[in-house]
Amino acid sequence: MKSALLVKRRLRSYATEKRAIGAARYFKTGKGEYGEGDRFIGVTVPDVRKVARQFRDLDFDLIEKLLQSKIHEERLLALLILVRRYAANPDQVFQLYMRNLIHVNNWDLVDLSAPGISGAYLFAKPGNRKMLMTLAKSPRLWERRVAMLSTFYFIREKSYREPLKIAKMLLRDPHDLIHKAVGWMLRELGKRGDKRVLDAFLKQYAPVMPRTMLRYAIEHHSTAEKKRWMSMYRKPATSK
Repeated sequence: MKSALLVKRRLRSYATEKRAIGAARYFKTGKGEYGEGDRFIGVTVPDVRKVARQFRDLDFDLIEKLLQSKIHEERLLALLILVRRYAANPDQVFQLYMRNLIHVNNWDLVDLSAPGISGAYLFAKPGNRKMLMTLAKSPRLWERRVAMLSTFYFIREKSYREPLKIAKMLLRDPHDLIHKAVGWMLRELGKRGDKRVLDAFLKQYAPVMPRTMLRYAIEHHSTAEKKRWMSMYRKPATSK
């Protein structure tokens, strides 16, 4: 049986101190930053994917232990294995993912796992989709991002009701990482789906969307269209 120690050693064989220092800065691990306290060993995503392929049959209890690790790349490894295992074990993977959501605690971890796990599962289970609304209302930044990124799966399947509903719920979110996530998903809706649906949403909400969200959403529009949509933006009033 493959052990957690063997997996960790294999992962560390790709690590460098220089990359660890750079990743800690990039993922904002300083005091008061969104990734405060996270620890990196310096392994690139392509190399984590290599290890995930090598250990794709790892026992679920060991995957869960890795997901609860203090090391960022070990959590990422667990999530990439879970995404690979989802098709064969959707219920088990989804339940493991949801009960460990507190450990999916940076934007890369969310973005590389939510579409293929919670997104795929909730798309297949219409009766459970209220869970997206619950996540969107969470006080935890990363759960709100999971809600939005889960809808990427819906967008790929040309289903827009949930993506638009979650985007609307998060219009007033205070965090820049949510503004980027919502704008990104709206952009993908227009790019992969129906630009008319995106433009109808923008017509109603562009004036009240955070500027970053709007810029992301219209990234694939023409220069003239971008200028028109940005002209609709109204800067929020500040209190004196």
